[in-house]
Amino acid sequence: MAGVVEEAVAPTDEEALIAKESSRRLAPLVPKAAPTVRVQFIPADAGDGEIVELPTSALQLLLRILTEMSRGNAVTLMPIHAQLTTQQAAELLGVSRPFIIKELKQERIRYQMVGTHRRIAYRDLMAYRDRCRRAHSEAMDELVQQAQDLNLGY
Repeated sequence: MAGVVEEAVAPTDEEALIAKESSRRLAPLVPKAAPTVRVQFIPADAGDGEIVELPTSALQLLLRILTEMSRGNAVTLMPIHAQLTTQQAAELLGVSRPFIIKELKQERIRYQMVGTHRRIAYRDLMAYRDRCRRAHSEAMDELVQQAQDLNLGY
């Protein structure tokens, strides 16, 4: 899947510190309503730099990336239309590849065949994840309600 899902970028300790300071300073500057923002890029080694107009949403995404990097988290960028292998899907969900295969066979996750290989649309994988989270949350709410009804005290 070259070109679609790039390798995750794990920040060094120094980069995490720079990202922390950058995100702290950038956060109050990101407009909430304006569709675009002008940013002046000035090279660290001097020069006049250049002003570039960016979509505000791109700047908000940059802020999220910096925030994650400041926490030492590896970051990757993936287009919503990306087609994932079963291994990539498993890694994104933090589960095993055999588990993903089982979910595909039970038609819990939509996929398509590309030759002899299964491919999962990123959006379909995220829809599956969201359904699972909702189901887990509803089950937990039900357990809490049962505990309260039985006056279990926790």
